Amino acid sequence: MKLLEGRTALVTGGSRGLGRALCQILAREGANVAFCYSRSEQHATETLALIQAQGVRGWSYKVNVLDKPAVQQMVRSLEQESGGLDILVNNAGVGQVVPLALMEEEDWDRVMNINVKGAFLVTQAAMRGMIHRKRGRILNISSLAGVKMMQAPVHYCAAKAALKGFTEALAKELGRYGVTVNCLAPGVLEEGVSGNLPQPRLEEYLRNCALGRVGTLAEAAEVAAFLVSDRNSYMNGATLVLDGAV
Repeated sequence: MKLLEGRTALVTGGSRGLGRALCQILAREGANVAFCYSRSEQHATETLALIQAQGVRGWSYKVNVLDKPAVQQMVRSLEQESGGLDILVNNAGVGQVVPLALMEEEDWDRVMNINVKGAFLVTQAAMRGMIHRKRGRILNISSLAGVKMMQAPVHYCAAKAALKGFTEALAKELGRYGVTVNCLAPGVLEEGVSGNLPQPRLEEYLRNCALGRVGTLAEAAEVAAFLVSDRNSYMNGATLVLDGAV
């Protein structure tokens, strides 16, 4: 039996990058997978095809995670279509390379809102069904920048650190209902952040990493699949750092 056979998962920010890798791996492990996205229809179509190629059901929703009514409608629709949402992966996020001295208030709000408020709104909508069914898995995607002192944009570090606190508090709140909440904090991965890092910073990261390389999207997604599975039944409120020992 596959790791997630018969489960239904929702991945936010799932159309590309780590989100796409998460969708693929969860589907490979037997989950029916829904994802939301906010921009590229082409990327969404490609990701949906990758999900369905695994022989499972797939759904895509063009939803901004900051649009509360749209988020609530998405979850209601998915609950009706699938029979119940078992797994939520809060992956939607955004970063921006700008020093605090040059940061505008709008820059701060955008990063904090998408990374933190978005997770709050989607979780609030998704957890109700989980509480009713007395089971569920919630995984928040943070970052090494949120758990370790390192040179990174202040608003990004603050947002990712907030997800760690969000995870810990929510784990206490939902544990009594059979719902676990954990956090995955990857270091630099092959796409995304690594492409935005100045070359000297990337070289410094690689020097400090015991494995001497960045991680792959698939490596992070494989760990995530275990974290949201029934095999991981006692971990709750934990933040798992995946950085090759930096």
